[in-house]
Amino acid sequence: MSEIKSNPFEDFRIEDSVGYLLARSRTMLAKAIDAALAEHNITHAQGSILIRLATGKSTTAADFARELYIDAASMTRMIDRLEKRGLLAREPNPDDRRQFKLRLTNEGTTLAEKLPALYTATLNRSFSGFSAEELGFLKYLLRKLLANCTLSDEK
Repeated sequence: MSEIKSNPFEDFRIEDSVGYLLARSRTMLAKAIDAALAEHNITHAQGSILIRLATGKSTTAADFARELYIDAASMTRMIDRLEKRGLLAREPNPDDRRQFKLRLTNEGTTLAEKLPALYTATLNRSFSGFSAEELGFLKYLLRKLLANCTLSDEK
């Protein structure tokens, strides 16, 4: 019979948790991107919207909310701010009258074209101690994790 521990955290070290390490890494990368984007007065989340619009990966607020795991109300506020700044515009969706399609304005396109270089420079600094093989293996592992999470979400 195994002994029941009075303190479930006795042998637990949060610093060794994969979940903690992933969350902490994401937070640190997001802060670094935010700092790089500060001169353009946008956040990493707003930058993600601009990039995804520029590449055609997403076109509606619902698409962005799903992809970025942001609730609909927060996404609407973020889009309102970007629209107020003149970086994107809403247009009626011909396929669904309840939705609007989003498109970059000329100013939004100009800014979106600058973002890949800013993101790349920031990520290169963050991963400067990694070899090409280590970085490739990390991406492989993260893709594997994402595939596992997608499969488990479908059950």
